[in-house]
Amino acid sequence: MLRIAICDDEENQLRKTAALLEDYLRIRPECSGQVETFLAGETLLKRAEAAGGFDLYILDILMPDLSGIDVGRKLRQLENGGEIIYLTTSNDFAADSYEVQAFFYLLKPVETGKFFHVLDGAVERLDRRRSEGVVVSTAAGPRRLLLERIRYAERVGHFVRYYCTDGTVDSQSIRAPFKEAVALLLADRRFYLCGASFVLNFQHVTGVQGQMALLDDGQAVALPRSAAAEFKKAWGNYWLGKEHLP
Repeated sequence: MLRIAICDDEENQLRKTAALLEDYLRIRPECSGQVETFLAGETLLKRAEAAGGFDLYILDILMPDLSGIDVGRKLRQLENGGEIIYLTTSNDFAADSYEVQAFFYLLKPVETGKFFHVLDGAVERLDRRRSEGVVVSTAAGPRRLLLERIRYAERVGHFVRYYCTDGTVDSQSIRAPFKEAVALLLADRRFYLCGASFVLNFQHVTGVQGQMALLDDGQAVALPRSAAAEFKKAWGNYWLGKEHLP
């Protein structure tokens, strides 16, 4: 079941968006869901932290106290992997929306068909993220890692170390070149090869400063000098170019 949160400081707009979501869930019987509404970002954040987050967030941007962009940033600081869709009357925040890894950005008034198409894409991506993974041979036996939980991987000596949202996993000794060892990661467009022995997941990168990739858990990972500029370009294209959308 999908857990969906809507946040808009205008009560009338909040009701309209909630009604659209209820209509969407009704005509997509294979997609069950529960919708919760919030008039303020702070209230939503408290609920998200207490409940372990939502799968999907529908956020207004222009709100008092905390804007929708502010809410998105704080959700990412909570390491919340839910998809974010922004609804707004202004086109001035499109660049800010990719900073918080928003799935889509729609202008009000929202056209029903377009909104449902975007929801279809978000649901498809959530389903894919929940199921896609790689099996890694470890000293303790095979271990299945979900791709969405892998922040980055690197060669350490003769094995590959996977840095995941729930800890690190070391493979058994590898005989193939690193690029071949992580071929299943590189087949997914979220992952990018930096240099000869380092792979980063764009989904977990919140920014690039010089030679440092800033991750959603607060880490700053050094990029190979020769790869930093190309990585920054590729990361920007991934979000600004909407390559992550269906």
